[in-house]
Amino acid sequence: MTETSTGPQTRQEGDTGLTLRGRTGADAPPESRGNTTIADVVVEKIAGMATREVPGIHSLGTGMTRTLGAVRDRVPGTSPSVTRGVKVEVGERQSAIDLDVVVEYGFPITEVAAEVRTNVISAVERMTGLEVVEVNITVDDVHLPDEEDDTEQAEGRVK
Repeated sequence: MTETSTGPQTRQEGDTGLTLRGRTGADAPPESRGNTTIADVVVEKIAGMATREVPGIHSLGTGMTRTLGAVRDRVPGTSPSVTRGVKVEVGERQSAIDLDVVVEYGFPITEVAAEVRTNVISAVERMTGLEVVEVNITVDDVHLPDEEDDTEQAEGRVK
């Protein structure tokens, strides 16, 4: 593994997160002593939750991913995946996020996308300290009021 370093932050090749290396010694302030590592999955979860908070978002993921996820979510002992439809790249100080979303019919897509970007950037930057350089959003579908949810299709139910 090779290590790249710029100041107090260090990332090793092959890592799946960010490691913040603090100063050591008694003269260093307590908050800077030690290392903090932020895994990619942490950023994925934060971005997924922040996306779902936005009015007009029906679900995340592409059609097949949503269907398979709905079936998997029905398996006892599993919980719904908040990272479905979320991909991230975490660098030394920055992150980039890709989202696949389904928007509710009647909501202006450009406004929903702008609100998702704002909410995701705010949440990730506030919780991780990483700068979010971009949030790419792909609208894969529009959920119509009379359509079945993927969960209902997986269970064989009709609204």
